[in-house]
Amino acid sequence: MSDTPGTSRRPRRPGKPYRRPKKDPVRVLAFDALRAVDERDAYANLVLPPLLRKAREQEGPEQFDARDAALATELVYGTLRWQGTYDAVLSACVDRPLREVDPPVLDVLSLGAHQLLGTRIPTHAAVSATVELARVVLGDGRAKFVNAVLRKVAQDDLDGWIARVAPPYDEDPEEHLAVVHSHPRWVVSALWDSLGGGREGVERLLAADNERPEVTLVARPGRATTEELLAEEAAVPGRWSPYAVRLTEGGEPGAVEAVREGRAGVQDEGSQLVALALAAAPVEGGDRLWLDGCAGPGGKAALLGALAAERGAALLASEKQPHRAGLVARALAGNPGPYQVVTADGTRPAWRPGTFDRVLVDVPCTGLGALRRRPEARWRRRPEDLDGFAPLQRELLRMALQSVRVGGVVGYATCSPHLAETRAVVADVLKQMPDADLVDARPLLPGVPDLGDGPDVQLWPHLHGTDAMYLALIRRTP
Repeated sequence: MSDTPGTSRRPRRPGKPYRRPKKDPVRVLAFDALRAVDERDAYANLVLPPLLRKAREQEGPEQFDARDAALATELVYGTLRWQGTYDAVLSACVDRPLREVDPPVLDVLSLGAHQLLGTRIPTHAAVSATVELARVVLGDGRAKFVNAVLRKVAQDDLDGWIARVAPPYDEDPEEHLAVVHSHPRWVVSALWDSLGGGREGVERLLAADNERPEVTLVARPGRATTEELLAEEAAVPGRWSPYAVRLTEGGEPGAVEAVREGRAGVQDEGSQLVALALAAAPVEGGDRLWLDGCAGPGGKAALLGALAAERGAALLASEKQPHRAGLVARALAGNPGPYQVVTADGTRPAWRPGTFDRVLVDVPCTGLGALRRRPEARWRRRPEDLDGFAPLQRELLRMALQSVRVGGVVGYATCSPHLAETRAVVADVLKQMPDADLVDARPLLPGVPDLGDGPDVQLWPHLHGTDAMYLALIRRTP
């Protein structure tokens, strides 16, 4: 319509004309993933793959390529890993407690903080892209708030902000490390205790928790070989397990034929070592029947089943949750030897006492040993969770010891280095069972250094490049 005399028009508002916000599929995807983690207690490693597939389908491979997927993944995982540090920074830039900021707004601010403080994205681009995201997902009003806060964040780099918001180490060492390395204070304290003290060790561990882990594959014996997996691009041998292969450039496991066919799987090397140590432990007498008493989701069961098959032994894989039992069955499908998967509660065994020659119980736990892979777990867990797991862990170990015959061996494993979930559990159960003795597990992990004083074994991300898996081997005695 032309501006001619006599034409009726509403007066224009002063300032720039309204511009529709431009949707950035990478940052919208990252925001959606963070909201799922916050609202549904989802895990990023489960949320991201379907979101990435959906983005590729909607945008097309030219508009959403491998670099976009890599950036979205980094934004999600980086924001989750460094949430504690970014919260400390944002608290200094917001004029009210962060708990009073709407969670979706805080997610956008955290994404912006990570781009400013944790990536090489230029400052102007980080601010403008995040404000544009805020306009899309929050609206113009709250986008102005995001813009104001991020401009304050952009006034310093990460080191500068840490110097401002972290208490000096000499005044409060645990809180200092909590802010610097983005872990809850209680987790810092627990890890420090598990390591036995010393600043250097705990700093290296906390730093390792914030590194992106490599994808590690396992070649299941009798079904795949490491040579086959090493033919993949950027694949190198594992450090300790003879069945491990690492994808050094973040390769996609689903693109590996042996993984698609179930002949190989994704399995941390620490998890592989636990199964290998139990399989290598000497037993007295026959060696015909093995039990995985907490088998879900099936990685250790698949490796144990293949190792058992090589010796003519059978594996019984037991899992309490039906859907996880289904995952175990899928992992074991095609195993070269006899096996059976049952849905059963390990605290109320469906088998007679003394049935098995070898038993593994990888018990439910806080998961503090896998914070590299599940960074959101550090913010989700609470100290009181330990009290909830403790009775179950003890009962599972006690029943496992009753399930193994005299001369057989039980492996107690947990993906947590917290002493309340490791040595305390073993010590308490052994006090009640005088007919059981610890076996030195260290010789059963040949070539693996820094295994401590024994007889149990604690693996560490900063020492071994694995999850912080714990293993105690216990033999039933007459």
